[in-house]
Amino acid sequence: MCGIAGMFDLAGRRDPPKGMVRRMADAIYHRGPDEDGYLDRPGLSLANRRLSIVGLADGKQPISNEDGTIWTVFNGEFFDYPEKKAMLEAKGHVFRTTTDTELIPHMYEEYGEGMFQHMRGQFAICIWDSRQNRVLLARDRMGICPLFWSLQPGRGEHAGTHWLMFASEMKALLASGHVERKANPHGINQIFSFFAVPGPMTCFAGIDMILPGRYLDIRFNEANPTSAVQQKIYWEIDFPDRGHELQLPHDQMVDRFEATFKAAVDRRLRADVPVVSYLSGGVDSSVVVAVASKVLGRPIPTFTIAIQKEGLNEESEAAQTAKHLGTKSIVMPYGDAEVRTTYPDLIRAAEVPVVDTSCAALMMLAKTVRDNGFKVALTGEGADETLAGYHWFRIHKIVSKLDMFGIPLSLWLKKAVLKLTGQPMFSNRLIAETADLVGGHNGWLDLYGVMSLNKLRFYNPEMKAKFADYSPYHDLQLNRDRLRKWHPFNRSIYLGQKIMLAGHLLSSKGDRVAMNSSVETRYPFLDEDMVDLTAKIDPSWKLRGMREKYLLRCMAARWLPKETAWRRKAMFRAPLDSFHTTGPDAPRWIEEVLSPESLRKTNLFDIEAVQRHRRQLEHLSSMSPARTSIELGLVAVVATQLWHHIWISGGLSSLETSV
Repeated sequence: MCGIAGMFDLAGRRDPPKGMVRRMADAIYHRGPDEDGYLDRPGLSLANRRLSIVGLADGKQPISNEDGTIWTVFNGEFFDYPEKKAMLEAKGHVFRTTTDTELIPHMYEEYGEGMFQHMRGQFAICIWDSRQNRVLLARDRMGICPLFWSLQPGRGEHAGTHWLMFASEMKALLASGHVERKANPHGINQIFSFFAVPGPMTCFAGIDMILPGRYLDIRFNEANPTSAVQQKIYWEIDFPDRGHELQLPHDQMVDRFEATFKAAVDRRLRADVPVVSYLSGGVDSSVVVAVASKVLGRPIPTFTIAIQKEGLNEESEAAQTAKHLGTKSIVMPYGDAEVRTTYPDLIRAAEVPVVDTSCAALMMLAKTVRDNGFKVALTGEGADETLAGYHWFRIHKIVSKLDMFGIPLSLWLKKAVLKLTGQPMFSNRLIAETADLVGGHNGWLDLYGVMSLNKLRFYNPEMKAKFADYSPYHDLQLNRDRLRKWHPFNRSIYLGQKIMLAGHLLSSKGDRVAMNSSVETRYPFLDEDMVDLTAKIDPSWKLRGMREKYLLRCMAARWLPKETAWRRKAMFRAPLDSFHTTGPDAPRWIEEVLSPESLRKTNLFDIEAVQRHRRQLEHLSSMSPARTSIELGLVAVVATQLWHHIWISGGLSSLETSV
């Protein structure tokens, strides 16, 4: 993995201000501490920070085709590089390096913008075609590698210029000095809707992300620069029409899944540096470690987080798997004190308010990986989103039986619980509109509904007026023409992949926290063939009865002890109560960002409501239906205030800022 950045005049006339793109690249040094490279041409400047993993000696970027007419900077890995290189050489293309980056200009020569449909792996790419004066910016199918962009007007001597700027992280765009530090309420609202920012907007006004499976086609246009940018789709998540899902005899289905998964793991072990793996007590990471060790012919080194909280610590389960597979796992303890200490660094790395406290634990795990001399790690992320691994899938299946006669009893029951426990409620119109946007109710709406109640609790009057009666699903560019033809269960899978996977697990919990320590994470469950197969199969292979990830567990039983293969999923999370304590253990910065003065400065939240619910939470039973929702909301308020201090305004705390 690497970091990329660039800037160009949409009219193709003016050169970027001297040194600006280098400042952008310097801001993401952590993404590529091994090497840097730059390309400056009239009207355009490109930069790369390289983390060398493939082609160690000759992978310096930017890289061009044979005659220097097509240039690229690239973040990511192409796992089928040897096969693609052989295919291109057979067609007459000449390679000068051993790095997979060189695939890009040759694939573009061969296929043009159709190349992205042929690319396998995880990537964010910039291609400059000097012959057509054209730039392509593209992101991989699932959204593993980030890519942000911004359109900005020129200033001073560059007045009248339209700059397009891009980078692997938003801090690089801010480092240019051309992007105003201003909060985007729509991005903040995504946090309070989804625990995530699935895009296309971000929490910064004027900065957007390229969505997974999309690319920008930019043709320099002196006559009308503002019309130079087109957003295009080259891949979209899809499922068979209902009734046409793949169904095979049991052993044949398990065999096919196993063969596909083994090939995915094998491809992700390709590197010119050692590869390690994360290991928890769950089946996902355990089977990754088992298969990787088999492919390597030796136990793969593993790294484990030990959450220091009763009911959250999976250290003993991970140790059982490590012992069974013969690997020695390096264990990193993580508890309340570490949550509070590391959270400011997490917000700096993620660049968004982060509600999921376990992200900070993964940030420290990546640091442990790097401190032990490694920079590539396999992870089991993606299995829950493709194979229905979350509790709310089972809960929704049970509750939905109340509606089998066409009467919305489950909705009535939920409303009754909210009313009896004194919690706020959204309008019937908004609930119906949201269900219609996603093709019907599903388990994700139940989860996001728990979080979304905090808009009604904590938003100030201006924010409530804007968002309390607005469905954020309007912003997601959902494939509505297709989703109504799918099995209702696959609509749930779709939402998880569009929102939680791309907007959170692969960003705040994936790329951003890993690359903060210059570690590349690889995801066998998100291999193109794996995603295609899991989309095709009948939903009964994903959730059979109340057993989630059924097909994966059947395969895992061939590789792991029975108790590991069939162990119930435990949600990996760190303590939530680290942020609402008001005792002597509470760090000063929490009280500072939640002070009335700080809340007034950000102008996002109701000051009295925040203070009241902090007091209330101290007296709520852990069994209270309202507790989890309020707890999540308060973490979101703290995280948003902290984000605002670090990235937007400063002045809310004594903590160091990035302003």
